[in-house]
Amino acid sequence: MSGIKRFANLKRLARNIRDTLGTGGTTDTKNYYLLFAYNGTGKTRLSVEFKNLGKSRVPSSEERTRDTLYYNAFTEDLFSWDNDLEGDTDRRLFFNTNSRFFDGLRDLEMDTRIRGFLQIHVDFDFTIYYDEGYVSFSRKVQTRTGEEIVTGIKISRGEENLFIWCFFLAIVQLVKDEALSYDWVKYIYIDDPISSLDDNNVVALACQLSELLKDCRVKTVISTHHTLFFNVMYNELRKESTASRFLSFDKETNKYIVKNTGDTPFFHHVALLKELKKVADNGKIYTYHFNILRNILEKTAAFHGFDDFSACIKREDDELDDVIFARMTNLLSHGNHSIFNPLEMVEDNKEIFKNILNRFMENYKFNGDLFTER
Repeated sequence: MSGIKRFANLKRLARNIRDTLGTGGTTDTKNYYLLFAYNGTGKTRLSVEFKNLGKSRVPSSEERTRDTLYYNAFTEDLFSWDNDLEGDTDRRLFFNTNSRFFDGLRDLEMDTRIRGFLQIHVDFDFTIYYDEGYVSFSRKVQTRTGEEIVTGIKISRGEENLFIWCFFLAIVQLVKDEALSYDWVKYIYIDDPISSLDDNNVVALACQLSELLKDCRVKTVISTHHTLFFNVMYNELRKESTASRFLSFDKETNKYIVKNTGDTPFFHHVALLKELKKVADNGKIYTYHFNILRNILEKTAAFHGFDDFSACIKREDDELDDVIFARMTNLLSHGNHSIFNPLEMVEDNKEIFKNILNRFMENYKFNGDLFTER
């Protein structure tokens, strides 16, 4: 894809993604579609539109065919906790047995399949009670008399997300193995699987997923707001088989904009810097832009081993401005500035913002072509 594409709604974008992937295995289609977008852009709604395009009514029946196995916020909602508030000892994670997502689990030996993925990340174990429709968790703990297994435990939100994710991966493995129960799957759609995870687990999860998807017969769409996850997936999957895109929404035209991220991995800080450079040039600078700028300064300072972000905007011949810029960044970035209710900066603060941004970009050289609109 060259240039930029604009879509009036997410349904049209979903159709375009299907066209990009295709199903015939021809040389001009892709096996993977990676999509980066910030929260609130419409990633989950896009996954629903994509899934709905694969549905069609079966003649003389109330049933519908489907072609997409998906993981998104709705997948996580298929699970819910009973925390045993009275006894506080037997906590259970229930799953919605009415969902076709869980068809034939007992026959497919899901315990073993899930455990193979999960043991990479966590130290707890589990038991699936298929008839009752719930999962019970346990963990080995060290006591004064030896090792003891504690059952009915409550796992953390991050651990819960990992369990549900590995549940999904086990089903993807069945798709890859061409199990008859999932022969209807032509597409896999994964939307933001890494909430509540630290960076180590994010890297492990991305590597695990990319390895599973390689040589899989179905086409895959992955959308995320997590830059590290996006970068690892981009580098792990075959680039000639991958469409890599950046999704944004233009409030002025009410259109969704899709850009090619290019031949190099898409980096979060570069995208944010492009946005800050753009607003600095056109003068439409809002209060929350100072929060973004400080975030970039702090991460850069940490990367280069500095104790404070002010080191990133210092210049040897201008000690007074060094102090002023550091103080103003501290002052102007500590407000609770919402991107959903933006307030434009006053002119004096706009000039300070521009000076700090320019000072930073002078100290740390970026490829100038990245900041040129194509």
